[in-house]
Amino acid sequence: MDPIRVPPEMFRFTSGDRAELYVAVLHAFGEASERLETALGLDEVRARLRSVGWLDALTDNDLSTALDQLRDWRLVDVIQNHSENYRTASEYERRNLQYSLTRQGEAAFAGVVHAMSLLASTGALQTAVLDAISDRLGDLLHELDTGSDRRIFSALIELEGHLEALRGNTKQFNGELQRLLRADGADLTTFHEVKASTVAYLEEFLTNLEPRSHTIATRIEKIEAHGVDLLHQRALLGADLPHLTGTDPGPAWLAHRRARWDGLRAWFRPLDGSAPRVEQLHLVARRAIITLLQVLARITESKRHASSAVADFRELARWFTAAPAQDDLHRLWSTMFGLGSARHAHLAHPDPELISPAASWYETPPVAVSPLLRSAGKAERFTKTGRVRDVTAIKAARNERALAERAELEAAWDLLDTGGPIRLSAFDRIDHALFERLLDLLGRALATGPDPGGTRRSTTSDGRIEILLRPPRDGAIAVLTTNRGEFRGPDYELEIRAAGQRRQRASGDRA
Repeated sequence: MDPIRVPPEMFRFTSGDRAELYVAVLHAFGEASERLETALGLDEVRARLRSVGWLDALTDNDLSTALDQLRDWRLVDVIQNHSENYRTASEYERRNLQYSLTRQGEAAFAGVVHAMSLLASTGALQTAVLDAISDRLGDLLHELDTGSDRRIFSALIELEGHLEALRGNTKQFNGELQRLLRADGADLTTFHEVKASTVAYLEEFLTNLEPRSHTIATRIEKIEAHGVDLLHQRALLGADLPHLTGTDPGPAWLAHRRARWDGLRAWFRPLDGSAPRVEQLHLVARRAIITLLQVLARITESKRHASSAVADFRELARWFTAAPAQDDLHRLWSTMFGLGSARHAHLAHPDPELISPAASWYETPPVAVSPLLRSAGKAERFTKTGRVRDVTAIKAARNERALAERAELEAAWDLLDTGGPIRLSAFDRIDHALFERLLDLLGRALATGPDPGGTRRSTTSDGRIEILLRPPRDGAIAVLTTNRGEFRGPDYELEIRAAGQRRQRASGDRA
């Protein structure tokens, strides 16, 4: 098959700013051709434009420019019309030029119309087409025996029309079927209904497909037994083709018929031993039924189980592929998994007073985050608490020393206990440590004021020792001698005793 080569300017009228005007002009010529009007003047083109739906304002200059452009693309031809009578020069200029579609223009507009019709139509596997093909083959068998060439021609043309419909519908239906198998984004309810109806349609088409195909193949075989060339020759006679171009159109017409008959064979009775295409259609339909039923089963299963991790992850994967930008991908990730960047709201700025509490997070300076947060979950490294020193021995020594000091103090108090009033000079020679405690008691007594009798009274801080001090009446001087020196002072009359001893002693005296 030779490659299809399309002239570069053939479909340029479908693009650009004035594409709608170009299409409307060609549509106007197509409408005129259907009414057997082969050429249109400028005014007739304008009138036809309104009939095909072009209602925008259009000047003569714009229309002439558009026609000239179509003429440059070899889609429109222009001729001089000398058969009319023109009364004025302006009338001659407007009505003299006659525009018509060229052969390329007719093909270009027909191609656009065919493409738009294919977009608007849907393919179908019609058993009625198979029955029509079978009936026309039966008519040809009958006409070959007893009919006329005219009836053979009409039956053959109808047969080719049904075969072309079968081929076109099959191609279109196969394409729609493949798109249906891939259509996962549709509403599940609608998707279920469409696929269920498609399965039912395919099952109905496959019913009795083999008997119909066998009948067609049998009738093809019978016609070929009569002779396909004879069939085509009689159809050519019945066609009664005109010789418009001066050449005999018969050979081309016969070649076209033979090509169509080869196509009919390929569908139902190929001679090269390959599988008929109708069997391939059978396989495609059965495979589609199985696939659709599997899809329906998955849909039913997904409805039965409201939650499916596999389905959820597949849907999430589709969302990721449909996300338009990188930021959308990050938002989708954070929404689905909640694993966004950490918010260290507990960390504070080194000097929080420099930042207003009303300031936004975007306006405030960043806070340094310790790398330990990621590895150890802590902002600072803490060492182990040091071991507490064992002070048991120290406490024991201190207790022992305290007991010794207490014992020494008790002994000192016992030694200083005068048992009644004595003179200070009675201590004469005294140990220095005991002398210091005696001085402490004398200082405490002298720090207090005398009573009316001149006696000064004081106690130790714990209240256990009481001292009474009275000044000497004779002005004598006491001299105390220690191992560190001598002490001279008034020879006070003093009495040192433990607290409560006086009352006990007094009560004992009374006893």
